[in-house]
Amino acid sequence: MARKPQCRRIGGYPDCWIFSPEESSAEMPVILNLDEYESIRLIDHENLTQEQCAQCMGVARTTVTAIYDSARKKLAQVLVEGRTLRIGGGCYRIDNGKAEILLEKGENIMRIAVTYENGEIFQHFGHTEQFKLYDVEEGKIVHTQIVNTGECGHGALGGFLKVARVDALICGGIGMGAQNALAEAGIQLFGGVQGDADAAAQALAEGKLQYDPQAQCDHHGHSGHHGGSCHGGQSGRCH
Repeated sequence: MARKPQCRRIGGYPDCWIFSPEESSAEMPVILNLDEYESIRLIDHENLTQEQCAQCMGVARTTVTAIYDSARKKLAQVLVEGRTLRIGGGCYRIDNGKAEILLEKGENIMRIAVTYENGEIFQHFGHTEQFKLYDVEEGKIVHTQIVNTGECGHGALGGFLKVARVDALICGGIGMGAQNALAEAGIQLFGGVQGDADAAAQALAEGKLQYDPQAQCDHHGHSGHHGGSCHGGQSGRCH
């Protein structure tokens, strides 16, 4: 039986998940796993050595060499053959140094995050500086916590929420890159919501939240309420 690969540490999710040539291609997309993406980010973008990259990812240097070689071959295939590149999957765990500020999440708890500013739902996910977290048990909010993100960018925020073990996010507008990050993390999205953060979290806990399943963030306006209804959160999945 083949040995299960060790999960590699990554610092967060990318902001962009799909890259496609202007010319349409009927070829199947090339899938760059998130650990492969991380090796490219650390070595080619952050100028780390393979030894330093191995330390960051928590694996042996020989493992990093194999991951990096695979990533470079995939990038070459994309460039030479004009293929679409999709990022996602792989054997990884998020490690962005934020876990210590978060309260432990008990069993049978649904954790809701709300983009937060002065008691209201902040309307642009990618620029949120705070989340308010609500722990829900049997339809009742049993604990809340306000946390500063300390990050910028959709991918970093998606990684933050995964580390926080969030099951569902309530927000206003949200871009497609952020939606991809949340889907990768297994976090259910309730977008296009405005108004009081506490009231929205309570409505979601009771299965009554009205939201917009088509909510998008254009940075020029606020999404409004539409007729989606809550069906409960989904736990983050293990890759």
